[in-house]
Amino acid sequence: MRHLRVLIMGVALSTLLGCTGMTASECELADWQAVGYEDGSLGRSPDAFARHRKGCAKHEVAPNFQAYQYGRDAGLREYCKPSRGFREGARGGEYLGVCPPETEDEFFASYEEGRALYELEFAVNSTHRKLQQKRQRMKDIEIEQVDILAATIADDTPAEERARLLVVSRQLIEERRKLDTDVQRLERDLRMREAELADHRAQQMSRL
Repeated sequence: MRHLRVLIMGVALSTLLGCTGMTASECELADWQAVGYEDGSLGRSPDAFARHRKGCAKHEVAPNFQAYQYGRDAGLREYCKPSRGFREGARGGEYLGVCPPETEDEFFASYEEGRALYELEFAVNSTHRKLQQKRQRMKDIEIEQVDILAATIADDTPAEERARLLVVSRQLIEERRKLDTDVQRLERDLRMREAELADHRAQQMSRL
């Protein structure tokens, strides 16, 4: 199921991104074997050639499919290696289901391992950012409360303004209490996710 989900996401991403349109001279002078190799080595979807063909049709140029496919097959042999699968997953790249059956299982297993590392690192970094934002807001509240106190005790502050500042101060106190709870929760989450990340890395090292 996860394999299918990754494939669907990857194909959708490929469709959205597409390929950069080629000029008339690029279509006429293209080394289609080299173009195929690039597409294969980058793990681009099988419909990449169709997009090249459609783009070059505007310039009345027909790509050489045989040369393109020969290059693409060579590129896929470079792409569909377990080490590459791990790197693609670890950087958060999407797999578009391009590897042949004889290499896909091993490639995808490594891709999944790299993807798990990426997701764990993302979770740690995301939690850390949220924690920093909460802590910064707590510092900002402390500054605001000092300013409110100074304005409240000032002789020239009208009674109506003092009443308003009292309401704001109470709101800040309530927000601070909620932030305290959020920070404690995020600190627990961060410790848990850091431990998961450390365990994952340790498991990877044990397999080397």
